[in-house]
Amino acid sequence: MTTMATTAGENGSGRNWTFLTNHGHVLLAIARNPTARLRDVADEVGVTERAAQAIVADLEAGGYLRRTRVGRRNEYTINPSGHFRHPAEADQQVGALLALFTAEPADGRAAEA
Repeated sequence: MTTMATTAGENGSGRNWTFLTNHGHVLLAIARNPTARLRDVADEVGVTERAAQAIVADLEAGGYLRRTRVGRRNEYTINPSGHFRHPAEADQQVGALLALFTAEPADGRAAEA
């Protein structure tokens, strides 16, 4: 399971937060491995399998990915030309985010997990 950095809140308590939502993390996990089981996606993102199923349903309904049944498993196809939902980023395509987080490093080494 993935761990998050903790920042000290104003009252001294630690709060967990990330720049990307769980929807963003699920989309990235699927972009990295289009044949991954949702159980594995959920574990990578740090959510329950049921939450991962709901997020995939949201992403599919929004046109960000397509699910295809291959035997007993699903295979996912990402739509990189889908636009961000927030008005401040609506002119940007999600493909740019996917390229940023799924690209091989310039030195050719695999990204460290």
